[in-house]
Amino acid sequence: MQNDNAVKDYNSPPLSVPFFYGWVVLALCFLTTLTSAGVRSSPSVLIHPLEAEFGWSRAAIASVVGINLLLFGIASPISGWLLDRYGPRKVMLGSLTVLILGVSGTITMNQFWQFFLVWGIIVGIGAGGVGSVLTATVGNRWFVAKRGLALGILGSASSTGQLIFLPLFMAMIAYAGWRMGSMVLIVVAIILLPLIYVFMRDDPSEIGLEPYGAGQPGAASSGGMASLRGARSANASITLREVFGTSTFWLLAGSFFVCGGTANGLIGTHLIPHEIDHGIPQVAAASLVGVMGGLNFVGTVLSGWMIDRVQPRKWLAMVYALRGLSLLILPFVQDFKGLFVFAVIYGLDWFATVPPTMAITADTFGRQNIGKIYGWIFMSHQIGAAIMAWTAGALRTWMGDYQFAFLSGGVIAMIAAGLALQIKPKPQEATSATVAPEAAGV
Repeated sequence: MQNDNAVKDYNSPPLSVPFFYGWVVLALCFLTTLTSAGVRSSPSVLIHPLEAEFGWSRAAIASVVGINLLLFGIASPISGWLLDRYGPRKVMLGSLTVLILGVSGTITMNQFWQFFLVWGIIVGIGAGGVGSVLTATVGNRWFVAKRGLALGILGSASSTGQLIFLPLFMAMIAYAGWRMGSMVLIVVAIILLPLIYVFMRDDPSEIGLEPYGAGQPGAASSGGMASLRGARSANASITLREVFGTSTFWLLAGSFFVCGGTANGLIGTHLIPHEIDHGIPQVAAASLVGVMGGLNFVGTVLSGWMIDRVQPRKWLAMVYALRGLSLLILPFVQDFKGLFVFAVIYGLDWFATVPPTMAITADTFGRQNIGKIYGWIFMSHQIGAAIMAWTAGALRTWMGDYQFAFLSGGVIAMIAAGLALQIKPKPQEATSATVAPEAAGV
């Protein structure tokens, strides 16, 4: 706390609220991630309209979605480094601006290369700056107590974005066409820019605060992992060579590779086309994804709440097992009622892998390293998503349905559950001194 009044005034929060200002920061981060996810996932709604208007194949369109997911992932380590170096506020403003410019190009799009450029490259890169790496950084910077809850809320933003944007986008396509419908996606982004500029802050210390619950006994995660203060301290750094030399990193990256493949790549890209293939109306198909998103909000917040109480690796394994079970059931349900049941089961675990993965990363490698390290882990997630998005589209073109793709997804999700159980709940030894970003290989 500041003793000097002038300093106190200078460091006072930009908005006077009767609660910890980190909740305002969390809300801004939630809305930004929500908007980014809604925009990034929208090409799945475009598959049928683009097939009908231009005659592009399902595999070709899915390849653009795959590039989108891949660049989303490749941008994540860069985004993590930028977040650690320049702070979330600047990264959020820059990324939203790129998304606005990218989606605006949809109005004049009439060639496949333009679709590739706008939705594959520009939107993919723009979304990469405000994805899970942002939520991991904000959640771990601002919260010690209730960190799991904060990460759960932020982790649910992606599914909430799809819950809101996909049915809205589908309705706008039916009403005004896909070009004008695309513009609806950027309205929230335009509104968010001035709010982030005025009210967002990068770190509690900027406004004379400590992270929520800092210094309170037992405030950090009690699920068997060491607390943040017992792992790498906020002032310690780590090189990428050290990170890549740990089994924890590769187990997290490997399981998250499967997470991306079975979530964004398989279900996020192909569930709506699969439903339409079985005669379900387009808006109803998008609404089922909305149901998944609504239940995922519950599942992800619950996941964050649980990792404050149990070992994150065990909870992570259970979530992967539940996902695998739901994917193994999916090929055998083809009517609306059966797909609704799938949406309920899958929705509860859709992004529930995110809070425990973030928590294990922070507890193992340190809060101040979360951006750059989780960025690499999330890149693995998106590589898996890109491969599965393209592979499932190719299998659909070749075999005429998604049955084999869904069964394969169920099997690899079960493998991911086994990988999660192999993670050792033990933080790495801290380095003796802070290492400059250049020395860290970033």
